[in-house]
Amino acid sequence: MSMLTEVHQIKDYLRKYYPNIAEPGLQEEIAHHGKLMDFKAGEIIMDFGAYVKYIPLIVSGSIKVSREGNDGQEIFLYYLQPGESCTMSFTCCMMNKRSEIRTQAEEDTLLIAIPIRYMDEWMTRYQSWKNFVMTSYDQRMKELIHTIDEIAFKKMDERLLSYLKRKAEISGSKTVHATHQEIAYDLNASREAVSRLLKQLEHDGMVKLGRNKIELMTLRL
Repeated sequence: MSMLTEVHQIKDYLRKYYPNIAEPGLQEEIAHHGKLMDFKAGEIIMDFGAYVKYIPLIVSGSIKVSREGNDGQEIFLYYLQPGESCTMSFTCCMMNKRSEIRTQAEEDTLLIAIPIRYMDEWMTRYQSWKNFVMTSYDQRMKELIHTIDEIAFKKMDERLLSYLKRKAEISGSKTVHATHQEIAYDLNASREAVSRLLKQLEHDGMVKLGRNKIELMTLRL
């Protein structure tokens, strides 16, 4: 792809998925300094302990964001979709610290990668960028509060069903493709507990289990 073609593509993606980033000067800067990057499903985009090199603007696919505890256990936090960005990368780049999260492509994903050196500059120069960053923080805070509420106040079977529904909604399919072990990692639970609860949900007619897939029988997309 030529540089000129990529610049035009980025502008098109901005107009479609980021209409609130409306200042022409900012759109020009993103188009010329940004780079299109694609990741296959399952590919790690940013890992624990890595320095953040760019700000991602997602234009297709979805990204799973997870956190690692002191015991090495990983827990799912939230998903990022087209029109969104990772606020944890904002924080890491502004404070020049290593990442405390892992971002992984949930499905084939395309994003606009913006070098971090423009973060502070655009915050002072462009109101729409500042608004986008603050709105992103607000959205992610709500997601984190929801995750905390799930862990603190819901039983594991409720958390499991909520997790499956969210995963299905992200992919746009009633069928979730995941192993019991993968689900256990995301929910910080044992595989045995997840398998037992899935069998109970199947018995209750809420899901249908297959090989590395789970169909949600009551979900409406």
